[in-house]
Amino acid sequence: MRPLQMVDTKTQYQKIKKEVDAAVLEVMESSMFIGGNVVNTFAENLARYNGSKHCIPCANGTDALQIAMMALGLEPGDEVIVPSFTYIATVEVAGLLRIKPVFVEVDKRTFCIDPASLEKAITPKTRAIVPVHLYGHAADMETIMSIAARHNLYVIEDNAQAIGCDYTFSNGTVKKTGSIGHIGCTSFYPSKNLGAFGDGGAMFTDNDELAAKLRMIASHGQSKRYYHDVVGCNSRLDAMQAAILDIKLKHLDEYIAARRKAADFYDKAFAENKSITIPFREGNNKHVFHQYTLILNGVDRDGLSQYLTEQGVPNMIYYPVPAHRQKMFDAFGGSSYDLPLTDWLTERVISLPIHTELDEEQQNFIVSKVLEFVNR
Repeated sequence: MRPLQMVDTKTQYQKIKKEVDAAVLEVMESSMFIGGNVVNTFAENLARYNGSKHCIPCANGTDALQIAMMALGLEPGDEVIVPSFTYIATVEVAGLLRIKPVFVEVDKRTFCIDPASLEKAITPKTRAIVPVHLYGHAADMETIMSIAARHNLYVIEDNAQAIGCDYTFSNGTVKKTGSIGHIGCTSFYPSKNLGAFGDGGAMFTDNDELAAKLRMIASHGQSKRYYHDVVGCNSRLDAMQAAILDIKLKHLDEYIAARRKAADFYDKAFAENKSITIPFREGNNKHVFHQYTLILNGVDRDGLSQYLTEQGVPNMIYYPVPAHRQKMFDAFGGSSYDLPLTDWLTERVISLPIHTELDEEQQNFIVSKVLEFVNR
């Protein structure tokens, strides 16, 4: 059996090595390392794939979220509604800009922001909602967009974990996550479904004015070179990463299919075990399984994690401490929030290896070790 890894980027690379190596060499020979046709071509191809009018690449997913908030004119003292059960970057950028994060609960089934909880949290200072499509499952975007419209709020989608996910509205319209809100943000961190060989990110919008602002802010606030219209930052996707990502974009749908196949295997193995709740798959949502995350019922989660590690099975806890309990948000009153479901989940979730290169031998071994501990 091949060694187990949480994400096997090396084997994935070996399958497309010739394509990737040729694309990287072409960039090296051109000496156009920042900007240029390679970056522009990738942005156009990704916008087309995502069903968005504009795609603006940047240095990473965290920058994408920050730049989005800056482009929408969010200011210190404004409030943004965010799920506490998320990676810290979603909320960190608000704190960095001195925007107040207002933490709300998630749906127990989907792990995504709970629309009822978010609507109750709206105040006169609320300016935006940041739904996170966690683990590859879309948030309830139809309801969220309806709430946002009623209250005149912006929606910034954190799509770092769900690129390629199809969301179906009640009228039958299908859109990719990241193309539904006012701005969509994604990450190309190497472990992502569309991962670079380093850092990278992008923003999506159908609004021409917003697209221009996003581009300016990501490039020192300049509309043309050396003419700086707004305060911005320096956030660029380099040409080598763009070249690699453009190759991998052609394979993204097959990567998603491989992840779903692996998830199907796990589902079948764990479905009848009352101590394990398998990931929820909603009818209007095509889960892309950035993570395969279980909820344990009456099982020592930390004990299982330690046992799997001892047996050579990688595993992760996403996330052991919710955002509202992180010290960095004490100044925003984070510890004052009562989010019992979020706390409950942080004590019970565990993620197993899932990636494009998993085979049945590996998954059988993983499943056997999980069940050995759970069924004690």
